Amino acid sequence: MFESAEIGHVIARKDYRKQEPVLRQALLAAQYQLLALSRFPVIVLVNGVDGAGKGETVNVLNEWMDPRHIRTDAFGAGDADWGRPEMWRFWRALPRKGKIGILFGSWYSDPILARVMGHEKPAQFALRLERIRHFESMLVSEGAVLVKFWFHLSKAAMRQRLKSLEADPKSAWRVTTQEWEHLKHYDEFVSVSEKALRKTSTGDAPWLVIEGTDPAYRSLTAGRYLLDAVNQRLNGKAPVAPRITPVPPPAIDGRTLLAAYDYERRLARKTYERRLEELQSSLAQLTRDPRMAKRALVLVFEGMDAAGKGSTIRRITQALDARHYRVVPIAAPSDEERAQPYLWRFWRNVPTHGHTTLFDRSWYGRVLVERVEQYCSEDDWMRAYDEINAFEEQMVQAGAVVVKFWMAITPQEQLRRFEERKNTPYKQYKITDEDWRNRDKWPLYERAVGDMIDFTSTDVAPWHVVASDDKLYSRIAVLTHLCERLTQALSNKPSRKKAS
Repeated sequence: MFESAEIGHVIARKDYRKQEPVLRQALLAAQYQLLALSRFPVIVLVNGVDGAGKGETVNVLNEWMDPRHIRTDAFGAGDADWGRPEMWRFWRALPRKGKIGILFGSWYSDPILARVMGHEKPAQFALRLERIRHFESMLVSEGAVLVKFWFHLSKAAMRQRLKSLEADPKSAWRVTTQEWEHLKHYDEFVSVSEKALRKTSTGDAPWLVIEGTDPAYRSLTAGRYLLDAVNQRLNGKAPVAPRITPVPPPAIDGRTLLAAYDYERRLARKTYERRLEELQSSLAQLTRDPRMAKRALVLVFEGMDAAGKGSTIRRITQALDARHYRVVPIAAPSDEERAQPYLWRFWRNVPTHGHTTLFDRSWYGRVLVERVEQYCSEDDWMRAYDEINAFEEQMVQAGAVVVKFWMAITPQEQLRRFEERKNTPYKQYKITDEDWRNRDKWPLYERAVGDMIDFTSTDVAPWHVVASDDKLYSRIAVLTHLCERLTQALSNKPSRKKAS
């Protein structure tokens, strides 16, 4: 894959001086059009061998365009926040629509170097590459233009480049013992990198390998490729659509998952108060256990309107340390959130080790309300199942315990609670016209919930459906299951290992 990047590509100086002003002007015009329309972001990945001109190219792109609308972030191997999922730091660096983000190092540095240094086996390396493919496919499906540059040098050229930089007092600071150490592993690095590029160069996110020997050649090549990618999208070319697994049709007998639960279970007030005190005490001890220092807790509450999510969350937080938890209520996305991929606003709230985040509604809105109300396309919500599963799997691998509750009630009980809210002055704020409209679409929501549970109840993050016609019973059921999940999690070691 690197053969054509070792043949000595060169641009004559006079040709460069002729082409450079034209390219700069075109790039700047495309950037301002991108900014004015703000329909999609541009993400530029910069990777490659040491000394191949990665930093110089990034500087050139910032010089040729308006740097006020470019965000450049550098990522090195091993500098992740190990209290959160590996991809958390990259989600935080994603540019909003209309902007350009340059990611120096990107999500390829850790897996490649971990494999080169022998810290990961081939199977783990292949798994990380597959996750990267899914992640990049999601970015493109969300509308991003993804440009991936790999800057290459032959082994001899890399050695010569490092010697030249080291010999010049003005550039000697750029060569460290790390670069010379990497040269010793050049053959392994190139072999592993070639595998990574082959596995992740796809129709919607291809790699461009650029020989880095001649500064004029690499600058013009990178600039032209970026210009073409942006202009194609500005001119209306749509991203490559991913293959979507279709959702099965409704069962021919009309039975639904939610209708199959027993809603008749009740709990006496005295029993409830005794069990509540016991379970809150257990939860307080579990969340303060020293082993939680290497764990995070993510609680997801979903359910039909008036199912009791808020009151259940309050019973849980009564047992938690207020310094270490956060309740995140999810409403319609803000303008800032709409300018990012769908999952961005949830990645921002992923807790670090020792902390808890409770989501009052969550990322499942895409396959529920957005599906039913047609706020997004069918392709968007259908691919969301896989994206959500990957998101939750990454949290679990980083040490999080993900516990998901669907608070289920019957239409009859919901109507009773709606009427009670309407007729009780201090509860009237809880009922809105939207609640009544959602009720009219009960069958559509019921089917969406069934599909959601079928597609996203996984081994690492299963759904727990709680029949909630009786609030006392449902609160105790939630606390019981939560304590059981935490007890089990604390008896097992977190699966994720820090890369060396």
